Amino acid sequence: MDSDAASVGEGTAPEVLALARTVARLRSEIVDLKGVLATAVVVERAEGVLMGRLGISAEAAHERLIAHAARRGRTVLEECWITLGRAGADSPPDPPPPPPTPATQAVRTRGTTGPAAAATVLARLAEGLVGARTGDDVAELLRGELAPTEVPDLDGVMIYVATPGGALELVGHAGVGDVVAGQWRHVPPLGGLAALQALTGGEPVWLQDPVRDARRHLLIGPPDRWPARAWLPVSRDGAPGAVIGFLRAGPGPFDPPTRDLLRRAVRLCGGPLRTFERPGPTRPDEPAEAGGAPADADAVQRILDALAGPAVLLTPLRGPGGEVEDYRIDAAAPDSVDVAGRRGRELVGLRVLETYPTVAGTAVWEGYLDALTTGRPYEGEPFTYEEVLAGVPKRSVYSVRATALGEHLVVSWLRHDGDERELRRLADMQRLGNLGWAGWNPVTGTAVWSDQVYAIFDRDPALGPVRLEDLPRHLPTADRPAVSAAVARLLGRGGSVDEVFRINTPHGVRHVRMVAEALTDADGRPVEVHGLLQDVTARQDAERALLESERDVLVQRGRFEAERALAANLQNTLLPIPEQSLELAGLCVDVAYVPADSGINVGGDWYSAIELPDRSALFVVGDVAGHGLPAVGTMAQLRFTAKGMAITGSALPEVLARLNRLLLHTASDPAGGATATMVMGRYRPSDRRLTWVRAGHLPPLLIRGEEARFLPQPKGVLLGAAFGAEYGQSVADLLPGDHLLLYTDGLVEEPGEDIRTGLARFADTALRLVREGRGETLARTLAALRPRHRDDICVLDLHVPDEA
Repeated sequence: MDSDAASVGEGTAPEVLALARTVARLRSEIVDLKGVLATAVVVERAEGVLMGRLGISAEAAHERLIAHAARRGRTVLEECWITLGRAGADSPPDPPPPPPTPATQAVRTRGTTGPAAAATVLARLAEGLVGARTGDDVAELLRGELAPTEVPDLDGVMIYVATPGGALELVGHAGVGDVVAGQWRHVPPLGGLAALQALTGGEPVWLQDPVRDARRHLLIGPPDRWPARAWLPVSRDGAPGAVIGFLRAGPGPFDPPTRDLLRRAVRLCGGPLRTFERPGPTRPDEPAEAGGAPADADAVQRILDALAGPAVLLTPLRGPGGEVEDYRIDAAAPDSVDVAGRRGRELVGLRVLETYPTVAGTAVWEGYLDALTTGRPYEGEPFTYEEVLAGVPKRSVYSVRATALGEHLVVSWLRHDGDERELRRLADMQRLGNLGWAGWNPVTGTAVWSDQVYAIFDRDPALGPVRLEDLPRHLPTADRPAVSAAVARLLGRGGSVDEVFRINTPHGVRHVRMVAEALTDADGRPVEVHGLLQDVTARQDAERALLESERDVLVQRGRFEAERALAANLQNTLLPIPEQSLELAGLCVDVAYVPADSGINVGGDWYSAIELPDRSALFVVGDVAGHGLPAVGTMAQLRFTAKGMAITGSALPEVLARLNRLLLHTASDPAGGATATMVMGRYRPSDRRLTWVRAGHLPPLLIRGEEARFLPQPKGVLLGAAFGAEYGQSVADLLPGDHLLLYTDGLVEEPGEDIRTGLARFADTALRLVREGRGETLARTLAALRPRHRDDICVLDLHVPDEA
């Protein structure tokens, strides 16, 4: 019983049952007639194509279709669909395929029952295309006819058409699911996309090795779900205008019979897909205006191509009642960039509400309607637009202007958060700081670099940025493990990284610091990685130089300590300091020596106090310029030379003259060239007479009774200053109770103070100490009263004891 009759139910009057059966029969006949009519339309359209192309009659065109179909083993309907797919092409029809050979039949492994079965499938496919109204219908038909026997593991079918901007628009799908279809509905012209490669190259692309294909191509959908894929171009008007993807759930290659079947099936779809021009409807409930772009869109596109600044052409998409339900972008200027980074012709084919859903109900949307209705231009106030991409919000501030152009709108806008001045400032900051920004999208596999990152990597911008997962390959082997681990953390669980690594560039190795973080979606999966890369080569070089400098300082410090220890040992050996006063030639001699507060604490101040063979005594105080081993060496030369000459009976002026020549002679030695001052006296106890000479030294201080005075100085310049220097001699008779002080300048000098002030203070202090009864340790007390001193101090106090 038919459904209509059954639905009437039991107990219905016989005349009603008869009427129901009649209605059901008529409906079935109508369906059959619609099928016959649709088939007739396809045949008539194919005949019309041949009539227009070959200039033949309708009967001849019909006979030609029948003859070609018979010669190639096709049905007439198949031949009609192929003819419609070639409409506009000048090339002759393809020759019939060669008959299968035993070799080709041997490789059929996927349940194909042979050429007869394939012909049956193609015939059913041709008949089914007659009733196809949408791209989804075509995709479902392909999957339904091919999957059961010919391609058993065929899991999904996707149909794309090309947009004027070179992008791909999904017009039909089956078996892939709404999620994948939504993610890949609009595909920009990306490099490495197999579907686009098949479309532009005009040849099928067979993807049969998942691991290798994932490295070479950007795969649509999950790689593990479809380990084998095929993308075949569909010829329309003599050139590829669409591409069909066959997604298999099972691994392995496409054998030759399967490839031939897929090619023939795709060839049949060329005619039906002509009705689904870019960006054709993908749902039965879409507005009828969602079909092709307006005829004048190409002319507008040529005009926009010559314009500077962002601008697009919008076509209103109206519902059954004539109301505007959406707008489609049919042309776009090259400088048009949206918040997601789509540029120029990548925008062509997008629908406003589908792509920018938060525009609905805003002042901009109402402004579009007003401009379209009244013809008055709309100029809106700046507004903040927010779009969520892969769970990450993107915000920008825009001012929009819309102007009616016939039944369309020309829309331009100004993006306030990306104006040229800010971009220049950003570029200057990156250049001056030698740093740049980079972004990677793990979902789409795309990347973007600022200009400065290309400069850091010394990479041609035409080559594009380096993918994040490929970054370790550009590093020296030693740096790869750490950076690979950091990249794995970013792409695995997200978070942030801060790594310094080296990169190999055409101009040598550079040190780069990368600070990056990953943004995740609601499920915690990374959807965007952005960060900064800075060339820190100069800083690394500076740190390395600092380490080397510190190492040199440590070496120098070691040498310094060794030199100080050696100099101190030499000084202690050459210049012993008695702890108590000495008795020489009837004089009580108090000695004090204090090294400077800084330096290696070993200077060139020295003294000598010895008894001569004639029972007289020699007293010397000297000061060699400088510190350290050179000063100690010069001091030793002067000390031993002076003592030797004095012991042999040389006159004191002659001793100074020879010492002067000695220092001048050593000036030719790179280690020599020293100068020195000296005061030297010979005391004869028999008459208490002191004969003394000086070489640029401060005068001795005589304290007698209540008076302290400096002795008049004989002639004499410092040693080592000039050849031919002459030295005079003076005599001083000492009395019981006298104190005669021989000293070096460290005892009296202060930085920035006149020497006469220091000498006066020294005389007053010495006289006060003697009055206080501290004459026995006068030298040591005077040296101890100097709290801070930058030079060595050496003092001899020659005291004539009082007579009993």
